[in-house]
Parts: sequence; structure tokens; C-alpha cells
Amino acid sequence: MERRGFIGTLTGGVLAAPLAVQAQQPAKTARVGTLSLAAGPTRTMDVFQGLRELDWVEGRNLVVEQRWAAGREKVLPVLAAELARLKLDVIVTSTTLAAQAAKQATTTIPVVFTFVADPVGSDLVSSLARPGGNITGVTTLAAGLVAKRMELLKVMVPQARGMAVLWQPGGFGEETAQNMRQEIDVAARAMKVQIRYIEARRPEDLEPAFASMREARVGALLVFPGPMAFEARERVAEHATKIRLPTMFPWRERAEAGGLASYSTNFPDMFRRAATYVDKILKGAKPGDLPVEQPTKFELVINLKTAKALGLTIPPSLLARADQVIE
Repeated sequence: MERRGFIGTLTGGVLAAPLAVQAQQPAKTARVGTLSLAAGPTRTMDVFQGLRELDWVEGRNLVVEQRWAAGREKVLPVLAAELARLKLDVIVTSTTLAAQAAKQATTTIPVVFTFVADPVGSDLVSSLARPGGNITGVTTLAAGLVAKRMELLKVMVPQARGMAVLWQPGGFGEETAQNMRQEIDVAARAMKVQIRYIEARRPEDLEPAFASMREARVGALLVFPGPMAFEARERVAEHATKIRLPTMFPWRERAEAGGLASYSTNFPDMFRRAATYVDKILKGAKPGDLPVEQPTKFELVINLKTAKALGLTIPPSLLARADQVIE
């Protein structure tokens, strides 16, 4: 071999060796935590389906730490502190209370929230466009969504002259609650429907709340989204069924389980978008630079079996618009 060729071969080998070693080094393992008010795996876990599609796979390059509060609000700060001590790369939260607990627990670990209706009013972010700090995510509430639920409920129960609205004072930021009630009031006047706001701060308040509805002989019920109503959603549905009250829910699971209908954010789409936020953060993006996303896809679920049991005839045009009809 010529000396020049030998030196070239040797040099190439020396330069290639570090590259080969570098190529053999394992990819970074991301550590992601979840914090939820629920008692166990919920749709929040769909975030990890979205991450798998983005090539983050648990057991390969992803470690997941899960914490569930099982409806106990006071436990959330404790669980959030546990996650903060683990020095995770990202924390994914479900519900406003979980997001607030995570924000209080850490100012350095990025937080991506889901199931938050009012990020600004809940003091999670400075603004939707510029969250700032270490937290961002996807919100479930869009302008006009509450009024749309009421409009759909009226189409399904046209004879209703009075409707109850079950809501939780303090469940949202004051501005958001005021905006939702204003939407309802404007829609009610347009549809010539009398609205009766029924408060329920705790699950224990549901029985007297529904007794009040029965006494007032309201023709339908619109459930406002909120932490209490979400955690006690089965009890809400049971009370409504007991007094044969047509009910519009903000979560499709209740319509699937026997409620009349639901109109809500398309949650699979929401979690896919949350997964893209986690992916961007793991690749170096700062959460404060990622604008909070509002929902753009919604889904209508109608339980036709329940409608028939209540003696309701759902217009074919509305059934054709539904994303799911349960028969």
C-alpha cells in the first residue's frame, strides 16, 4: 500500500471511530409524568398514544410516572410535589385543579395541561397567545360552545319552556363563568326559554339540586362543565334518569352511558395536539413560547335509546349531523 493511501485510511478510521461510538449511544430517555384528579387511567392516557405516533415509546425511550388523586382535591398538591421531586422532563395534567397544583409545585419543569376550560381566568397563563412561564397546553372551551349545547338540547326537547343549568360556583374563573352564563341568557331569550340556575358545589349538593329541578318542573337539563360535575358525572346521570329529565352533557361518556346527548370537544384530537406539545418540549421548545390551543373539532353524541325511553322524537336532520347515534 502506498504511504499516502495508508495515511488516508488510518485518518479516516480514526475520524470514523468516534462517530461510530456516538451512533451506538442510546437515544435519550424522556421522563414524563401525569397528574389527574381521576381515580385511574382516563382519556389523558391518549396523550401517550399520540406520543407513540411521534416515536416516543414507553419502555424504549420513554418513562412514565402516573399520579391519580381519585377525586380528592386536597391530595393534588402532594402528588404534584412528588412529581416535581422526580425531576421529570414534562408533566401532563388533566383538569384545572391538577394544572394549578403542578404550577405551584414547580417553576422549572414544563407542564402541558388538558381539560382546562379557562387557562387565563384560572391564572395558569398570562394569555393564550403568550403563556409565559413553564406551562401551556390545550383548552376545552370555545366561544359559543355552551350556547350551542343549549340550542341542540332545545331541538331535541322542543316542548321545554324551562331549562335547568347545573353549575358549580368557583368551578371556573369568574370571568369564564360570567361569559358562559351570558351566552346562556342570550340564547334563552332568543329561544324563549326560562333558565333556572341550580348550584352544586359538592357531590352532596346533587340530591337537593335535583329535588329543586323536580319541584320547578323544568323540561330539560344542561350540565355546565366543572371539576365537581366531572368527578360526580355518574351520580348526575343517575339523578337525571331517576326523574326522567332529558340532559345534555359536556362529556360523551355520559351520553354513551345513558344520558340523552353530549356535545363536546373532540377529545382524541385534543390529546393528539397535547402530544405534539410534549414532543416539541422534549425536543427543546419552551412551553412559554407555545400558544395555548383552543378546540377546533367538536362531536355530537345522541342516545336514541334514551330518547325513546323519554318519549322524545329526534329530528332525522339532527341524527344525520351526529358523530355517534346510540340505538
